[in-house]
Amino acid sequence: MKKSMRAKRMAKHRQRLNVVPKLNLVPLIDCFTLLIFFLLINYSADVEILHSDKSIKLPASISETAPGETVVITVSATDIIVSGQRVGSIADMMANTDSKFEPLETELKFLASRAAPLTEKEKAEGRPITILGDKAIPYEQLKKIMATCVAADYRNIALAVAHKEASNKVIGAGGKPASGG
Repeated sequence: MKKSMRAKRMAKHRQRLNVVPKLNLVPLIDCFTLLIFFLLINYSADVEILHSDKSIKLPASISETAPGETVVITVSATDIIVSGQRVGSIADMMANTDSKFEPLETELKFLASRAAPLTEKEKAEGRPITILGDKAIPYEQLKKIMATCVAADYRNIALAVAHKEASNKVIGAGGKPASGG
């Protein structure tokens, strides 16, 4: 029996629908490999994340300079922590009338002894250190911590701050924004 053109066309169409498509995984694996390399390279940027607890409110700054990787001193309301290890309490530090805090100096000297030798630039500037403390820290506490850092040869001191955008207002005479025109 002879098939009509319509029957031939419908048979051909059904035959196309019954074929299971093949999925070629090689190009898919290549794409995922490139994506992984791209993410790894871009994710390993030169950004240091300073971990602080919720009780510490950092002061704000418009500085564009990113901090380098250093030893971090975290000053909470009750404790002084160096690189994640508690070295003493604020009460003990303030009870002592000495200009520096001995347990902090001991820990910093220990860390310096385990670190790589200083370069010529670091010998001139001192070892780098970052102080992460609440913006409401009394000046006397900050002064004693900084004096202890200097005594342990950590003279390149940075204070951690929260970044904020600079305002574009021009301040005129008298501290009021200048008028534009």
